Amino acid sequence: MTLPRISRRIAAIAESATLKVDAKAKALQAEGRPVISYAAGEPDFSTPANIVDAASRAVLDPKNYRYTPAVGLPELREAIAAKTLRDSGWAVPASQVIVTNGGKQAVYQSFATLLDPGDEVLLPSPYWTTYPEAVKLAGGVPVDVFAGADQGYLVTVEQLEAARTDRTKVLLFVSPSNPTGAVYSPAQTRAIGEWALEHGLWVIADEIYQNLVYDGVRAVSIVEAVPELADRTILVNGVAKSYAMTGWRLGWMVGPTDVIKATGNLQSHLSSNVSNISQRAAIEALTGPQDQVEFMRQSFDRRRRTIVTELNKIDGLHCPTPEGAFYVYPDVTGLLGRTWGGVTPTTSLELADLILEQAEVAVVPGEAFGPSGYLRLSYALGDDALIEGVSRLQKLFG
Repeated sequence: MTLPRISRRIAAIAESATLKVDAKAKALQAEGRPVISYAAGEPDFSTPANIVDAASRAVLDPKNYRYTPAVGLPELREAIAAKTLRDSGWAVPASQVIVTNGGKQAVYQSFATLLDPGDEVLLPSPYWTTYPEAVKLAGGVPVDVFAGADQGYLVTVEQLEAARTDRTKVLLFVSPSNPTGAVYSPAQTRAIGEWALEHGLWVIADEIYQNLVYDGVRAVSIVEAVPELADRTILVNGVAKSYAMTGWRLGWMVGPTDVIKATGNLQSHLSSNVSNISQRAAIEALTGPQDQVEFMRQSFDRRRRTIVTELNKIDGLHCPTPEGAFYVYPDVTGLLGRTWGGVTPTTSLELADLILEQAEVAVVPGEAFGPSGYLRLSYALGDDALIEGVSRLQKLFG
């Protein structure tokens, strides 16, 4: 009997669609093609200077050359606990915080800690492409609950209840959302939290975009809306988006004592401590001046308004106005089945390929996040590139 070279579990994983599109765009750019990419969820800004300076000092300090606690530096865990109280309304001791290699590791570890084979996870859709893969790697079963543009991409309690079964263990709650930028209102958040509490579900709340909100909106944490959920909630967060620190790989998870203890055991074998240089930088990010963070947020806000206005000038495309993150998620069903440059796309995957080939603009198709018929565009790429890319789309579909 010949055993497979690669395990079925790993072979079943799909490549990250967002990274795949971004890599293709960069390859074309390297060939000299003037491709504009809206694919990656990555701020175009440099990491603020005070954070870089803190890291530079840390590089010269020998105490950072050694192993440190697997769950994170005590000073950083204290800073994260303070941020969690400030922004999520949850008073936790530092002992209930684990520092991870980016928010993505926190997502994986959260599912791995909670799920047994066959446990179901309700995934409001459209969702970030990594969530279902992380669920499946942990032995769980992802259950999509879709809300389209007509609902503002926000699922209802009634939809969640219709999808719940005796195997449902976890609800994933993401506000603001990647890929849609949708933000649940305080009332909606409370209603969903109370429903989860009533049915004894766990909640994993990804809050990495919680400080990137606009129009006076506040992304209310589900544990602030329903404090009784604290014993069954894991918060996932990180410095990547708000502080332009995607490459520093610094995230965290906050949760009940027993979950954090179990996850700490996992991390002690999986990766041990996060780079001490990144941890020292994150301490400065969370405790230092926030003026550059606010400047970036205001810049994203300006770009948000621009891209929504310009995309909605395209006949057959409907782009709702997002209230958070730095993505737009237009409904492009009105562009499908029509001929553009001799090509008649019938899916958003085919449409994205057409856009890349004919307009030299990279976007991520809706198939990466749920049903076809949508595109995700990040407006974190810079003002000039944003305008040029949308102009190409207007010309292509004009």
